[in-house]
Amino acid sequence: MIYDVVVVGSGFSAIATVCNLIELLPASSAIAVIGDDPGFGRGTAYRTELYLHRLNVPAARMSLFPDRPDAFVQWLSEHDRSLSAGDFASRNDYGLYVRDTLASLLRNRKSRCRVDFIKAKATGCMEQYRSSLAFFLDNGDEIAARSVVLCLGVGNAKLPVDLGHLSAAARTRVVKNPWRLSWLHKVGAKDRVCILGSGLTMIDQVLALSAHGFEGQVDVLSRRGLAPHGHSRNPHHAASIDIAALPTRMSKLLRSLRDESRKTGDWRDVMDGLRPQTQALWQRLDKSERARFLRHALPWWNIHRHRVGPEVFQRFQDLVHDGKVVLHAGYLQEIEETNDGLRLRYRARGRKDVLSLDADWVVNCTGMERAGIDHSPLLREMLRQKLISADPLRLGIAVDGQSRVSRSGEEKGVQIHAVGALTAGQFWEITAVPDIRVQARQVAQVLAGASPPVSDARQF
Repeated sequence: MIYDVVVVGSGFSAIATVCNLIELLPASSAIAVIGDDPGFGRGTAYRTELYLHRLNVPAARMSLFPDRPDAFVQWLSEHDRSLSAGDFASRNDYGLYVRDTLASLLRNRKSRCRVDFIKAKATGCMEQYRSSLAFFLDNGDEIAARSVVLCLGVGNAKLPVDLGHLSAAARTRVVKNPWRLSWLHKVGAKDRVCILGSGLTMIDQVLALSAHGFEGQVDVLSRRGLAPHGHSRNPHHAASIDIAALPTRMSKLLRSLRDESRKTGDWRDVMDGLRPQTQALWQRLDKSERARFLRHALPWWNIHRHRVGPEVFQRFQDLVHDGKVVLHAGYLQEIEETNDGLRLRYRARGRKDVLSLDADWVVNCTGMERAGIDHSPLLREMLRQKLISADPLRLGIAVDGQSRVSRSGEEKGVQIHAVGALTAGQFWEITAVPDIRVQARQVAQVLAGASPPVSDARQF
């Protein structure tokens, strides 16, 4: 069967795209969704059931639809959640809201387009007479599409050292995917735990350990030892920032933002003012300045931009203050086996000597890998066939300002779009719900022939 649109992926980007396509495509259309994740649309982040795992964006900004900003808040109210628009809801509740939204759209069988969910992984593809793209699935099936939306996100980043020399028993003490929370039940109350990475995932796992009765010390090792900041309990108005007036050389740009922070008295106001214009600012930077940002400024951007809710931040800070969490800055050199556990050797930041940390458990919280092509057999095949092009900085694939995939000089053929992390090279800020929902709507409107493109002035 040839579908009008095939959506490849099963995470949030895919569900946002599908929901918008259901709303906009005529009933005569047919959509196929290819993905092998049983929790379609919820992804890793929104499947967690631990109440301490909270969204990092207030509920008022988390609607699936940019033109209905109150949808999630209304869902919370309808389900007796005692939260206001400015509160930070649980990730599990958000996953349920996403599931319910899709289910509601699918129930309207008489007036909606056909939607087929295919539990499989696309392993290859072939363009057919420039009119459709056939996908080969790992279950042996084959389907074709007139238009394609790539919603392949990114996976967990790999550990920076090889574990091949460790015994099988020792390797079971290395948690490669912390979101499989079954590992928490194996940790003793007084065990030694070392977490690699100091971002948002680390905070989630520290709080999860605490909730499961862990009483020991958690050593956190990352290259710079920087942890995310928290949102303000009493946020101010966002600063007014003229993006066009900002310098585009990275050193001058950072100096300008620091000066603005001193004027406003709270750097959060500057970040909040910059937030809705980040994509426009990124697109003003040339390749060399983007590369300089990734080399030097990215860690500081992350801890200021990707903040946690006030309640979560306070819980984490209390653990740091009490010595239950200790942050270390350094470069991991190796993990070796000892008589009573594991030993991590690392070169301390700013020093030449090698230090060590002993642990019963090592947990990989280095976050998500940077968007790329190598992790996906399908994307590698599409690159070989020149159906896609790699972003010059390895930030996913090359797309234009309307999320259309750049095709190595080919002007005609199957219409291919991408939504989400794969488009980071063009948009940079494209992993959070407020960004993805706008992009998903715009792509759906193009595929449905609708106009004008959606604009979400309230998205942030």
